[in-house]
Amino acid sequence: MTIRARFLAPIAAMLLASTAGAASAEPLKVAVIETLSGPQASTGLLFKTAAKYGIDKINAGGGYGGEPVVLLEYDNQGGPVGAADKVKAAIADGARFIVQGASSAVSGQITEDVRKYNIRNPGKEVIFLNVGGEALELTGAKCHFHHFRFNPNAQVRVKPMVLAMKDAGILGTRVYSMNQNYSWGIDMEGAIVANAPLGGYTVVEKTLHDVNKIQDFSPYVAKISAANAETVITGNWSNDLLLLMKAAHGAGLKTRFATAFLDQPGNIANAGDVALGNVVAHPFNAEASEATAAFAEDYKAKTGHYPVYIEPQTAFGVAMVGEALKSVPPAKDGSVDINAVAKSLENVKVKTPMGEASMRAADHQAQIPMVVSIVAEDAKFKVDGTNLGFKPMKLFTAAEASSPVQDACKMTRPN
Repeated sequence: MTIRARFLAPIAAMLLASTAGAASAEPLKVAVIETLSGPQASTGLLFKTAAKYGIDKINAGGGYGGEPVVLLEYDNQGGPVGAADKVKAAIADGARFIVQGASSAVSGQITEDVRKYNIRNPGKEVIFLNVGGEALELTGAKCHFHHFRFNPNAQVRVKPMVLAMKDAGILGTRVYSMNQNYSWGIDMEGAIVANAPLGGYTVVEKTLHDVNKIQDFSPYVAKISAANAETVITGNWSNDLLLLMKAAHGAGLKTRFATAFLDQPGNIANAGDVALGNVVAHPFNAEASEATAAFAEDYKAKTGHYPVYIEPQTAFGVAMVGEALKSVPPAKDGSVDINAVAKSLENVKVKTPMGEASMRAADHQAQIPMVVSIVAEDAKFKVDGTNLGFKPMKLFTAAEASSPVQDACKMTRPN
């Protein structure tokens, strides 16, 4: 071997090793862990669709480190136990981000699993992107550095709802609190009571009932009528909302319903004219502005349907993650510093079609704009194949909709 060859050989070997390392580096993986099959799959599939839309946008902009971000899918079979198993599977498959939102109970399981895993595996951390679990404790007593929530909570929904209805003169002074008896319903009841001075109403009665087990709400409607309530504020979802409204209609109750989840697909189709005049507080309305309408059309072009229910907040949350990734390039071997991404995400701001959204570092609760809408026949975007839609009543900036950091959140950050 010549002197020149002996000199160049080590360099060539180094370059070959570097190229091989780059070629073998795995792409950044994001895992959606949701109910993707069975009778409860409808919401989980919406989360998956919205996450894919957001990741496709990131990839259209160059992906991460020049490589496409990969979306993995896991069916949690509708419960915390299934979710715990899928978290392990997703991490074993190389996922560094976990996306979930349907059910605060499942969110509670995942956030604790992620927290414990990260303690045991420094340098291999994962981040939980919560796009739907609204229980206050997730950004309260259970808050931690690797959990980020991109959706509202009970406080963020009720305050704008109360203000918008009061301004429109449709709130009244007698409010009935009707909610499901678990963490979310208890949070809603607390927010309804807490906002009474702001809305100028009295909570005439509070009811917590079993979740999705009641087939006949007529006894509850009788209680609402006896209390002479002008508005029922409820966090009910699924059949508990639909059957409550239908029982009210059947009894001829004139009370207005102010809700958190009336925009869940199927509610308006099933309720029909019963829903007219009822109100929902949510993070998105396609009719809110030219920007929201344009987003809705793009979403439809990419997915086949207009964004509904929890899809916009999920897509915007993924966009915030994409923005955070821009300031944390991958290492030479293709790996990503998850703690650095989390620190970047703590301070990220993005312009969404609804307005500016940001992440609050103190508790990792996204600060997002909200809109209060009323079910009307003259809404531009019809839903569920009906002649009804959600007409915006009032828009709120993120600052206007925000609620304070909970004292229970004690955020600890890595060095």
